[in-house]
Amino acid sequence: MKVAKFGGSSVANAEQLEKVASIIQDDKERKVIVVSAPGKRFSDDVKVTDLLIELGEAYFNKQDYDGKLQTVLDRFHEITTELKISDQIIQEIKDGVKGILASDDSDELKMDALKATGEDSLAKVLSAYLQSLGLKAAYLNPEEAGIFVSDNPGSAQILDESYDQLYKLRERDEIVVIPGFFGYTKDGKLITFSRGGSDITGSIVAAGVQADLYENFTDVDSVYCVNPTIVDNPKEITSLTYKEMRELSYAGFSVFHDEALIPAFKADIPVCIKNTNNPQGMGTIIVSKKEPQPNPVVGIASDTGFISIYVSKYLMNRELGFGRKLLTILEDEDISFEHTPSGIDDISVIIRESSLTKDKEERVITRIKEELDPDTVNVDRDLALIMVVGEGMDSTVGLADKATHAFTKANVNVEMMNQGSSEVSMMFGIKADKVNGSVKALYDTFFE
Repeated sequence: MKVAKFGGSSVANAEQLEKVASIIQDDKERKVIVVSAPGKRFSDDVKVTDLLIELGEAYFNKQDYDGKLQTVLDRFHEITTELKISDQIIQEIKDGVKGILASDDSDELKMDALKATGEDSLAKVLSAYLQSLGLKAAYLNPEEAGIFVSDNPGSAQILDESYDQLYKLRERDEIVVIPGFFGYTKDGKLITFSRGGSDITGSIVAAGVQADLYENFTDVDSVYCVNPTIVDNPKEITSLTYKEMRELSYAGFSVFHDEALIPAFKADIPVCIKNTNNPQGMGTIIVSKKEPQPNPVVGIASDTGFISIYVSKYLMNRELGFGRKLLTILEDEDISFEHTPSGIDDISVIIRESSLTKDKEERVITRIKEELDPDTVNVDRDLALIMVVGEGMDSTVGLADKATHAFTKANVNVEMMNQGSSEVSMMFGIKADKVNGSVKALYDTFFE
């Protein structure tokens, strides 16, 4: 059995949905299908999920939302018309949105229900289209499928009991189409996963049915070893491990949400990234283990928008609990840290710039000064992180030397480096305006 998930670009319009149906028909093992909401049809287009979010924001701000709703209805009407299937879904969407807004639910729950409308409606459209082609297919609501989640609007976590419920899908003989991105609490509340949640649903369903393969169809032939907007025609990655993919997606690779593969990883299910527009292509396979390679580096990822809080105090290493106290101050302000490179008398805490508002920054710095009595404390902005990723890097001589020479070649100063804490990556902190030149130099060093 295979679970196939189709992303937003794969279901953006009727033409794409025809390709999806053809892919499903080509392999009888594709029994469980998970879909996103319609994505962009062209570069300046707006995703249906974004339209639904704008609709909700307009409603909450007591503004007119009818135009946004009509745009969503028009998108689905265009699809049903071109596929020559019933347009009953149009009225269902309209009634559904009105019902959500008129309910007694909290604004958070209303927004989750609105956001989920795109996936839910598209799953109904695809199942109807498959039926029109003579296939035995059925739409299955996540609650019926057994996708039960925690009560955390916008960031649901799957409940373990879901997997036993999902396993029962193996008993069904029809093609089952499940909307991604959301599940239900035990008391029937609709709750969404974090953004990119359709990938999370696909991974959960694959783990639940114990699939032989989880196929994730998108709009690229495979994962590239570096961002193709930075390096022209980069090499493709044919095989990755879960650890490598998580490191790469955390640091800016946009193929997967960085938590999306965890259910498949825990169930040891291989994942194949494929292109809806070129389904015969090899794609990229993601597995638990792979054979050692002469060049262990598989990819280079980068991301901007980081801040470093630098704290220095003489004999810090002898002061019991210094690091814990520092991180507790951040925890009290609801700030998670990314990295903590340190020395004998120094420690830096790397955090996302978006998590440190001006008010929080003032409180954090004040508390550090008052509670830790440091010699120096300052905030360094406009940082970028670059990750050089690959299994086996920790046992390969000379990789750090190659990387630092690449930065020298690009005339870039390395603000910080973190290698020993990871078996599969080296992290470098540099100024954000030097990212592209650094990535190009690293690519030349490790791949050319």
